[in-house]
Amino acid sequence: MPLKIVTIGAYGFDKDSFFQALLDAGVDTFCDIRRRRGVRGPAYAFANSQNLQRRLAELGMRYIYIKELAPGKEIREKQNLEDRRLHIAKRKRTTLGQDFIQAYEQECLTQYETRQFLAKIGEAAQVVALFCVEREPEACHRSLAAQRLAGDLGLSVEHITPEHVLVAG
Repeated sequence: MPLKIVTIGAYGFDKDSFFQALLDAGVDTFCDIRRRRGVRGPAYAFANSQNLQRRLAELGMRYIYIKELAPGKEIREKQNLEDRRLHIAKRKRTTLGQDFIQAYEQECLTQYETRQFLAKIGEAAQVVALFCVEREPEACHRSLAAQRLAGDLGLSVEHITPEHVLVAG
């Protein structure tokens, strides 16, 4: 089976539906691309790194942390400024600002080589999930990373949403 890339965020899922969505998508390799691997509040405790790694292992999914694909503080601040300018709460955001996109592409994606990704996930990977927290793929850097990797590899990307629907992107 050829490699497939999917993305998923934590917001909008509960613990059971999140892991079920991963199972339904056939994910075998889970790539955490967050800078800070914790989420505030008990509703999303399942997405905190240690809890996440423990449950993924129970489900037979490999967990890989790819810090190089996580935007740094300066890049995230560009989106925070845009959100404040538009009076949008982070969890309500539906798109990324152009300043964030440009900075992320320049400072993260141009520095990251797809062969690094392939080496990290290994030859056995078949369905790879890129993970961050935002509900909407278009509101999260994971969609940019997925688009770049899929483009380099000649693949399509599917986004797992809280409605358990895989959406082509």
